[in-house]
Amino acid sequence: MPDAQPADEQLAVELTDEQLAVELIARTDYGRVATSLHALPFLALTRHIVADGRVLLRMARNFGYHQACAGSIVAYGTDNLSSARPGEELWSVQIVGRCVTVEPTGAQLERFGFPPRLVDGQPYEPVYLGIEPQLHTVHAMDRGLERQFQHVL
Repeated sequence: MPDAQPADEQLAVELTDEQLAVELIARTDYGRVATSLHALPFLALTRHIVADGRVLLRMARNFGYHQACAGSIVAYGTDNLSSARPGEELWSVQIVGRCVTVEPTGAQLERFGFPPRLVDGQPYEPVYLGIEPQLHTVHAMDRGLERQFQHVL
């Protein structure tokens, strides 16, 4: 009987490259959105969920960062670098796509969970954004997942 493949390797075989990127994002709760703000590179920590192949973000309205994201092409990335269990492969994933303001459904709001009460000492006011992946990159260390970069129309 052949040896069973580790879960990450099996997942890589069963999913398309784009599906793999979105599936890996769904395994985490937080990531970073990258865009430009006043012509300078900018990163913001956000909570995310995956719904219907789109990545939905919840971020603080307080700082206005969402205004730099909405209507722009952004990059969104996450990884398991600090959460991988012993023996589990390390991976990072990034998607690139147009970011738009969205109104999440009640079920999606439940999946986001309770927002924080405060951000930098001020009441947290959430805003929701969606990214439709157009480009994606998956990197893995050691085995299984191959470096992937593909343009998806």
